[in-house]
Amino acid sequence: MKLNLKALTMTAAIVWGGCFFLVAVANIVWPPYGESWLQLWKSMYPGYNGPAGFGSVIIVTIYAVLDGAVAGAVFAWLYNTFAGTNEGTPTT
Repeated sequence: MKLNLKALTMTAAIVWGGCFFLVAVANIVWPPYGESWLQLWKSMYPGYNGPAGFGSVIIVTIYAVLDGAVAGAVFAWLYNTFAGTNEGTPTT
């Protein structure tokens, strides 16, 4: 069985972007929430300056969507590549 590359790419993008969006919005509503997690990503996403306002929420969400899409596509591609090599192998 192979994975649908497009479906997994879109799913990973939505889930990863959604996680960042929710944590960043929660940080605006309740300022200490998730601050150290968002600070970690400040060092990895250029242009994102940490939890500082709604503009930062949009920037980190866009980065996370792109990051999730790439990760999902790579995972599906690797899975499909290696899943095809074992077809016809008997299971015990």
